[in-house]
Amino acid sequence: MARLTMSRSTGDLIADRRYGYARSCFDADDHAGTADVARAVLELAPGFAPAWSLLGEAEAALGNREAAVGALLKALEIEPEDVLGASITLARLGALPQAAALTNGYVRTLFDRYAGAFDAHLTGQLEYRAPAQIIDALDRLAPGRRFASCLDLGCGTGLMGAAIRERAAHLTGLDIAPAMIAKATEKGTYDALVVAELTEYLAGRPEDTHDLILAADVMVYIGDPAQVLAGAARALWPGGLFAFSVQAGDAVMPEGFRIGADSRFAHDAAFLRRRATDAGFTITLFEPATTRRDAGAPVPGYLVALKV
Repeated sequence: MARLTMSRSTGDLIADRRYGYARSCFDADDHAGTADVARAVLELAPGFAPAWSLLGEAEAALGNREAAVGALLKALEIEPEDVLGASITLARLGALPQAAALTNGYVRTLFDRYAGAFDAHLTGQLEYRAPAQIIDALDRLAPGRRFASCLDLGCGTGLMGAAIRERAAHLTGLDIAPAMIAKATEKGTYDALVVAELTEYLAGRPEDTHDLILAADVMVYIGDPAQVLAGAARALWPGGLFAFSVQAGDAVMPEGFRIGADSRFAHDAAFLRRRATDAGFTITLFEPATTRRDAGAPVPGYLVALKV
């Protein structure tokens, strides 16, 4: 489900109580009840985006596409930054392009709220192992190599940074979520930490700045990676490496990627290969990998290493 639940008030006590009940109905999979109560909320607070978003999600679950799209577009009109994630379901319903599914506002809010439980959830429940797999790939591709300047994209709380630290003379971490950067700062792993959106950051980097760029479980929040790949290629000096993990698709993807039920992008292997070579990279490693589990099941993906 795309919807982010958060404590917000309509300014009307009765409407707030109804909204809380609507959320409870949704959590209990009572989607018809959710829709009925959400409409009651909107009678009292017609400008309350969370109720429009909840109504849209409920209508989508009921199979009422037109009603779902209308409600979700209303939520998006009220809050264009889309911290609620209405665009995700709109993209799944074909009402928005796949590339528009995840907004910066949604991703920033998601990870700001996730920061406190991030490490325990990933390493415990999800059995997350992308950093270890990326290090293993580097060991195979460049055994013993130390890197002068490493950039960790979407660094989160620093799990990838801790894995690469002993091999990087200078380590910079970048994340869109200030709360993630605050957690990474507490650990003292990085030489520098930056709050920024990664595509914009890479576009502003001087040429030949780094000899290693990493993105562990980050490209799943990017639809078309063309700009990221182009920016990484420009920021790497000759012989530099870009290593990352992605999620694999299990269906035909006309655009080369699609948003899944887990609110993450899956990518087609052939599409990724084309984008990499178009950006000027040589593919040095492209292999199946399972970097995490979801609901107890392995999530198929790819481990990729590119060289300029």
